[in-house]
Amino acid sequence: MARQSLDLSGIRKGFGQTQVLKDINLSVREGEFLSLVGMSGCGKSTLLRIIAGLEAPDEGELRIGGRDVTNSDPSDRNLAMVFQSYALYPHMTVRQNIATPLRMRKLGFAARLPLLGRVVASRHTLAEIDAAVAQAAGTLQITHLLDRKPAQLSGGQRQRVALARALVRQPAAFLMDEPLSNLDAKLRAHMRDELVGLHRRLGATFVYVTHDQVEAMTMSDRIALMIEGRIEQLGTPDELYHNPATLAVARFIGSPTINLLPAEAGASGAVSVKGMTTGLVAAPGPATLGIRAEDVRVSAGGLPARILREEKHGPDRFLTCELAEGETIVLRQKASDPTGADADGWLSLGFAEERAHLFGSNGLRRDFRVVEKAAA
Repeated sequence: MARQSLDLSGIRKGFGQTQVLKDINLSVREGEFLSLVGMSGCGKSTLLRIIAGLEAPDEGELRIGGRDVTNSDPSDRNLAMVFQSYALYPHMTVRQNIATPLRMRKLGFAARLPLLGRVVASRHTLAEIDAAVAQAAGTLQITHLLDRKPAQLSGGQRQRVALARALVRQPAAFLMDEPLSNLDAKLRAHMRDELVGLHRRLGATFVYVTHDQVEAMTMSDRIALMIEGRIEQLGTPDELYHNPATLAVARFIGSPTINLLPAEAGASGAVSVKGMTTGLVAAPGPATLGIRAEDVRVSAGGLPARILREEKHGPDRFLTCELAEGETIVLRQKASDPTGADADGWLSLGFAEERAHLFGSNGLRRDFRVVEKAAA
């Protein structure tokens, strides 16, 4: 399986007065599974189409395996794209659908015609195509479906056919535009596992577009989180979750959403949160404290809060609580443990200070240190 790096520098794209992509710089390593994730309209699908050659950038350069392909036709890039809609030919069998890219590349016009093809085409070439189709179908475990038509297949089977059609070309990289979004939740989870396994077996370069952070977090080697046409942060799933570079990244990554509370670092640097002194010390000024649900603690002398609702997810329990001034905070506990609340549903909340996140008024991550006791 061919695998090559992708390098984008200074990519800009606009439609009318709207700038969709704003100076995108991105390198995808050979054999990497990289996800482009973000809300609808952030520019991720446009960026994928530029890589594929379906859209031309207004500015910038694209290299595949070190070769400049910025102005090359899609057919000259050796990339395989898998769409959300599967894009299968309904009148063709699975075998014919998978073979189509190879027939288009290897056979002349007359050899591609349904009636003349087997007469005009070279037997050796046809044998090569048949062998490649069989291998791709075996890899995706759809050999038993080769003589069916798309209407006779389930959604998951159609997606496997679309993947096999991409795989048969031996592309330099696979480009996938929300390929699982049409599947139900259970099948989507199963197909995520299959895609990860396929990537591991092939060692191929994958660029995967999704708005679903769960897909991005569970499948990717690295994630490029896009917001309003820019890459807000590029890193591993763990880096984006545990070290978000901006408040926007912290808000987007994680379920439930990160808890955010107003904070203030005084002249001495001691950080207080809603009047509660913490063990955090940072440069003076207003800030926003972020804390994940699993890092919130029931703690004496913390912020008073009242339980609004309780949700159980297997061994875990999520408590949504209301603070004195109306803000809500979610904490994660073991479902088997007591909540720590009194008879009226009130408890006192603190947090694991070493795992806190602090953001400045500009939305950027702020450095801090943890001391045993904040300075007075």
